[in-house]
Amino acid sequence: MSKEAVFTMKLEPELRDAFMAEAEAADRPASQIVREMMREFVRKQQEERDYDAFYRRKVEKALRSVKAGRGRADDEVRAESAHRLEALRAANGGKLV
Repeated sequence: MSKEAVFTMKLEPELRDAFMAEAEAADRPASQIVREMMREFVRKQQEERDYDAFYRRKVEKALRSVKAGRGRADDEVRAESAHRLEALRAANGGKLV
């Protein structure tokens, strides 16, 4: 990947000195470490945005389902889950495997 862009930033001298010392101790160029941190930040932000969009779609779908009368009460879902859990325990000699 071509490295033609220059990025200038202001930071505390103590932070710069500590960062440069750690980069040297790791025997790595400071610019390489910064690029890795930037890539990780971009990746994480994209993942969070993607998850937020996914979650928003799921909630909107659930709301449409409830409005259409296909929703179920919380106590009904909990009772069904408890029944299934007990059935699994009974099938496995009282243990969940």
